[in-house]
Amino acid sequence: MGLGIALLLAGPATEIWGRTRLMLLSLFASSAVGIACAFAPTWEILLGLRLLQGLTLAGLPAVATAYLREEIHVSAASRATGLYIGGTAIGGMSGRLIVGAVTDLFGWRWATATIGVLGLACAVVVAVLLPRSRNFHPVFARPRAILQLFARAVTDPVLLALYGISGTLMGGFVAVYNAVGFRLAGPPYALPLSVASLVFVSYAIGSFSSSYAGRLADRFGYRRVVPWAVAICLAGLAMMAAKPLALLIAGMVVLTAGFFAAHGVASSWVAARAIARGGGAGPAASLYRVADYLGSSIFGGLVGGAWDRFHWFGVTALVGGLWLVALVLTWLVSRTKPAVT
Repeated sequence: MGLGIALLLAGPATEIWGRTRLMLLSLFASSAVGIACAFAPTWEILLGLRLLQGLTLAGLPAVATAYLREEIHVSAASRATGLYIGGTAIGGMSGRLIVGAVTDLFGWRWATATIGVLGLACAVVVAVLLPRSRNFHPVFARPRAILQLFARAVTDPVLLALYGISGTLMGGFVAVYNAVGFRLAGPPYALPLSVASLVFVSYAIGSFSSSYAGRLADRFGYRRVVPWAVAICLAGLAMMAAKPLALLIAGMVVLTAGFFAAHGVASSWVAARAIARGGGAGPAASLYRVADYLGSSIFGGLVGGAWDRFHWFGVTALVGGLWLVALVLTWLVSRTKPAVT
């Protein structure tokens, strides 16, 4: 909830305050709140701090792709965005593995503090290494100017389709990872939860696939790469229907590679499209991430009911339906007049 609310605010805020300032503020503040979570004396305070952490964290995902599109040469912008999305894959994997290991040894408070300190160290690295914006042009802090930027972001049919692709892709991806642990822990596999959680190592392939897909998009265009990446997601999901554990794990790897490829290229496409249509990359990027989190929240929850009633068939039907919608949206986008390809 905190992320969803703050993403809507961070988009217009960055058009006034700038890109790097908001990203650095977000990184330092969210890391500090993460450390504070380790000292929460009650459940209610912990929940409140987690809400605050979502609010403070939103400045990075709302801004990063817009910053990259403005500061990186157009011939390498998609590749750079793919590397950024690859970094989120490594973060998603390492965060889960580090927390699991530290919790087993020292408890959840030490695990939470460890992630907060790691985030703080990364924030220092970013502050030292990240170049300041050179191609950003702030808008005047007038409500009318901000509303015009948002109007562009919610009236362009291509951007609306990309938001839909974001929500359905992420919703299906989170649903698979939420449900696969139950499948691996049950018959015929009966794996311990500590072993079943190792499926998150599949995230590592995302750091490669998102970067590689970015290079392909720079060469062949967004419209050609995203549909193929979604099709790879569907192929991986189909492989997971098999009973042999090796095929199930292979399907997870294929599915994960396709997801991060599609997500990385679509993220770059949103910023490029907004800039080509006259500006508002910040609001467009933040709305893309709002759709991202809405999809993961809604369908990541609904998959529990699908699993309870229909087991893996229900999960496959839900996720397959979502990704078929994403595939149709990519087809519809391909039929529109391109501002960028």
